[in-house]
Amino acid sequence: MSDNSPELELRRKKLLFRGGHRGTKENDILVGRFMDAHLATLSEEQLERFEILMNDVPDADFFKWATGKAAAPAKYDTDVLHMIQELSNA
Repeated sequence: MSDNSPELELRRKKLLFRGGHRGTKENDILVGRFMDAHLATLSEEQLERFEILMNDVPDADFFKWATGKAAAPAKYDTDVLHMIQELSNA
C-alpha cells in the first residue's frame, strides 16, 4: 500500500477526528500539534502505532507519557510517542 493510498488517507482522516477529541483539552492540544506536524507524512507502520496510542491508551496515561512525567511501557514506547514528546517539550 502506498503512503498516499485511499485506505491510508481514510485512516488519517479518522485519526484526525479521534486525535482532536481525546477527552481532555491538554491531550487535544498535544495530539493536535503532532497531527499538524506529522500526520500527512506518517508511514503505514507509524499510523498503526499512532492508532494504538489513540485507541488503547487512557487519557491520563497518554498525558503522562507524552509529557515525560512517566515512562511508557515498552509496547507504547515507539518512535511515534517520541515524536509527540518532542513537540510537547518544544
